Amino acid sequence: MSLRFDNKVAVITGAGNGLGRAYALLFASRGAKVVVNDLGGSAFGQGASKNAADKVVDEIRAAGGTAVASYDSVTEGEKIIDAAIKAFGRVDILVNNAGILRDKSFGRMSDEDWDLIHQVHVYGSYRCAKAAWPHMQKQNYGRIINTSSTSGIYGNFGQANYAAAKLALHGFTLSLCKEGVKYNIKCNTLAPAAGSRLTATVSSPERVEAMKPDYVASLVGYMCHESFPDTGLLFEANANWFTEYRFERSKGAVFRLDESYTPAAVRARFGEIVDFSQHEYPNMNSGVSSMDRIKQSMALPKNPQGTAIRFDDRVAVVTGAGAGLGRAYAMLLASLGAKVVVNDLGGAFNGVGSSKSSADKVVEEIVAAGGIAVANYDNVEQGEKIIDTAIKAFGKIDILINNAGILRDKSFARMTDDDFDIIQRVHLKGTYRTSKAAWEHMRKQKYGRIVNTTSSVGLYGNFGQTNYSCAKLGTVGLSSTLAIEGMKDNINVNVIGPGAGTRLTATVMPPEMVEALKPEYVAPLVVYLCSEICRETNNVFESSTGWAAKVRWQRSAGYFHPFGKVASIEEIQAKYPQIRSFESGFAYPERSMDSAAMASTNFPDELRKVAKRLPRGNAAAATDSKL
Repeated sequence: MSLRFDNKVAVITGAGNGLGRAYALLFASRGAKVVVNDLGGSAFGQGASKNAADKVVDEIRAAGGTAVASYDSVTEGEKIIDAAIKAFGRVDILVNNAGILRDKSFGRMSDEDWDLIHQVHVYGSYRCAKAAWPHMQKQNYGRIINTSSTSGIYGNFGQANYAAAKLALHGFTLSLCKEGVKYNIKCNTLAPAAGSRLTATVSSPERVEAMKPDYVASLVGYMCHESFPDTGLLFEANANWFTEYRFERSKGAVFRLDESYTPAAVRARFGEIVDFSQHEYPNMNSGVSSMDRIKQSMALPKNPQGTAIRFDDRVAVVTGAGAGLGRAYAMLLASLGAKVVVNDLGGAFNGVGSSKSSADKVVEEIVAAGGIAVANYDNVEQGEKIIDTAIKAFGKIDILINNAGILRDKSFARMTDDDFDIIQRVHLKGTYRTSKAAWEHMRKQKYGRIVNTTSSVGLYGNFGQTNYSCAKLGTVGLSSTLAIEGMKDNINVNVIGPGAGTRLTATVMPPEMVEALKPEYVAPLVVYLCSEICRETNNVFESSTGWAAKVRWQRSAGYFHPFGKVASIEEIQAKYPQIRSFESGFAYPERSMDSAAMASTNFPDELRKVAKRLPRGNAAAATDSKL
């Protein structure tokens, strides 16, 4: 049976070219009324023109379809959705496709480069979804597609801003989908690869032709159809190859919770932490309870130590170190010889106010115990001031733990723009700003250790935390790119998803759970990752109650549609079980070129030879054609 969109209204952002145009034409050809949105600017976010959107509207109408144009920026999403309501009275489908590029190495990236990418990709997608949400709730129906990228999934050199934004959008999806369930609003993420005006500058004409946007559009069409069964998933569509991603987590290791739980103990059993011979596919409610882990821990003998790990002559900056996890990190580092900058703005858990007392108290504790520390009271958005404190006090910066954070939890319908924006600024931009300020110092000394903070909410989503999960998964995308760029300068970058009782979790957890989740039970793993002896980089770990495990991407074998033929929506529907199946094969890819290489196996021999001769720069990352 033909899958149609009669009486449905679809809004496609960035629909003047490339993928957006392909989506718009497909929906219109199957009966949907389409709002073709395009600001008409350049690939780098400059200028504006009505021509791009108007041309696609003309194409749709010439083919007998129904469409109207919208020329507004996605940061004014309410205007785009209002165009749908005024023209057609409803909105059923939203494809957040609009985007730009501002690629630069991290050392050369400006705050404007960072901000513009996040305004368009992250804030723009939020604003459009926020405007559409009440309409979808009232009609008890909606389909939302957010656009990620292999750059977000794996990281990519020169795209720290873009990778962070693109993975943040899947974090946004993971929580949004949970809120949409009772309203029949399904939200999913697609990482598309398609030839565009960007890739045409770095790829052969044959490869661009082989990666036509039409090859991607059919999957989006099925994902937006009323018959689509799933929500909260991440897919890749790349030159007629369709696949799904999910997180796999190792069983990990459980340590005895006493004075023998040290960074050296973590090192001694690190092989168990990263051993995936036993594994699971977690969500927010999966796994062993914290109380059960503590019981398991107490039955263990003292932890073997191996060689002691010290931080003499090392300088560490810990943000949000006035309490909770940050305090535990700072105290442990100082006890092992590090000179520590204790940063804390001293505000409330929701980001209101400031005080010097939190940072000062931790500094006093460290000094009283014989350690060395100074306080810093700056907002993480002023990361250069925090790092400057380390340089002025100790002459260098070796270790940076980005731990500062706040909460603004609300259902998506009740969330304000300020609630969304402040979480992105503190968690994601704050991590960028402190890392940026430390980066050149670490490059010059050919040494650095950075640990950034995600969350189980970022990895798996949670009701009422769309802002937080967005920022926290964005941190993983940023970290992956920094790990790639830092490799040649001995700068290791890893991510921790901690489970600990803090002033944040105390607002949503019972007292006995907060007590079980002591921050001190997370600190040994984090501090080990900061050590010189640790060679790990570009990894994500979870830790709580003396348990530590690694998280990685797993990709299904997927489905290859015959080369040169555009799959219909019905063919995608028929092959959907194969796309999602991890039983017939899977992989653990680590870089965007792994996806490009896999997709190219579907090419004819001659085209594969051309592909091998292409430059291995940002071409693969640019192929999600936001144009």
